[in-house]
Amino acid sequence: AGVLAAARLASGDPEATTIAPHVTLVGPAVVARATLPTIDAPLAEVAAAHGPFVVHLRGTGTFRPVSPVVFVSLARGIADCEQLERAVRCGPLDVPLRFPYHPHVTVAQDIDDAGLDRAFNGLSDFVARFPVNHFVLFSRDADSRWQWRTEYLLGGADNTGG
Repeated sequence: AGVLAAARLASGDPEATTIAPHVTLVGPAVVARATLPTIDAPLAEVAAAHGPFVVHLRGTGTFRPVSPVVFVSLARGIADCEQLERAVRCGPLDVPLRFPYHPHVTVAQDIDDAGLDRAFNGLSDFVARFPVNHFVLFSRDADSRWQWRTEYLLGGADNTGG
């Protein structure tokens, strides 16, 4: 995560200090604060029904020219993320998609082509593997920073190992 955060910052991405490296399941959704408690139970049920898995990140990709985004690609864990994405997209989180779901870790977005190229080339040899035993609901604070709100432990996950 540290390498990816540093790369996003170095790219000049304006969101580098407000968004930690992550694989998005559902993009930002406007949800009334009073509705937040109604989201917890369905997300907990989804988490309990899905087991832990491994994500293997390898190399970079881009959505250019459709969207000015450079990302680190998933080589393993794609289907697991897709299953979770479909399952958590319910109730207030059933928001319209701008693009088809494609699990990835964004490392540069909405910057000039030179910055996108630097991010793409700079992480082209990046490799990481890690276990996924939970997903997290984030909310945005008054400073526009995304804050960890609730962690949902995947079924059968060991909460002591990461």
